[in-house]
Amino acid sequence: MRIVFAGTPEVALPTLEALHASAHEVAAVLTRPDAPTGRGRKVHRSPVAAWADDHGVEVLTPARPREPEFLDRLRDLDADIVPVVAYGALVPPAALAIPRLGWINLHFSLLPAWRGAAPVQYAVLNGDEMTGACVFQLEEGLDTGPVYGRLTEPIGPADTAGDLLDRLAVAGARLMLDVVDGLGAGALAGQTQPDDGVSYAPKVTVEDARVRWSDPAFAVDRRVRAVTPAPGAWTELDGQRLRLGPVTPDPDAPRLAPGEVALGKRAVHVGTATHPVRLGQVQPAGKKPMDAASWGRGLQTAPRFA
Repeated sequence: MRIVFAGTPEVALPTLEALHASAHEVAAVLTRPDAPTGRGRKVHRSPVAAWADDHGVEVLTPARPREPEFLDRLRDLDADIVPVVAYGALVPPAALAIPRLGWINLHFSLLPAWRGAAPVQYAVLNGDEMTGACVFQLEEGLDTGPVYGRLTEPIGPADTAGDLLDRLAVAGARLMLDVVDGLGAGALAGQTQPDDGVSYAPKVTVEDARVRWSDPAFAVDRRVRAVTPAPGAWTELDGQRLRLGPVTPDPDAPRLAPGEVALGKRAVHVGTATHPVRLGQVQPAGKKPMDAASWGRGLQTAPRFA
């Protein structure tokens, strides 16, 4: 089949590469416009656009996919289907109606659980033991379309959102290719999502990533893992943000008040509503990440986190 692929970040690349290596033709990619990133705020191509540049594939970067020029070009491309992985913009009905088989989206949850922008983060934050991925038909509703295929993936006790997303991106690429093959052969029918079990995962903000030391240790652990690597967990120290890597709940450590810090030669512990957690990596403002014990040895006195 003739394909236009829609996606933007690195997590979309395994699916794009799988489709490109298949018998299908990737005629173009649709991705978000070039944008400033990093500390220097330099303008960069999205990972999907950069991949397409390297492979000689046409790149479409409309500010909004409802623009008439984009809709005209999509018609001209005469795609049979548009597979989507983390494109990052709402697709209007006018665009959804153009490809013969519509648009199909790889979503990293077991729908109808965790509809929205951050399904992996919310699965970790809420302590789910199992997640997965679905390929479903895009329609006007938020992740509401019929599902063509799904896979499951266990969430380990130390998994960060980044760990989990990396695994799902690879497994999901195979799932997407299977669905595209099946739809091309006319061998698949979508299954309507059930009305029960619906939950939502809105975009995770920087404020969501702030550690609440008044939470129990298990909740602190989940929050840090859920926002690693992005936007990154943090706490406030002397009016500045101290970024935190994954922590380890330590029920055997002496009790500390929430936010109280205990400096040791080999470990740094912080109090929660239950038992303390042991810090892993920390990153003070303007500095590189370092292990917490090294950071602690450079302090005059034990701080207290707000």
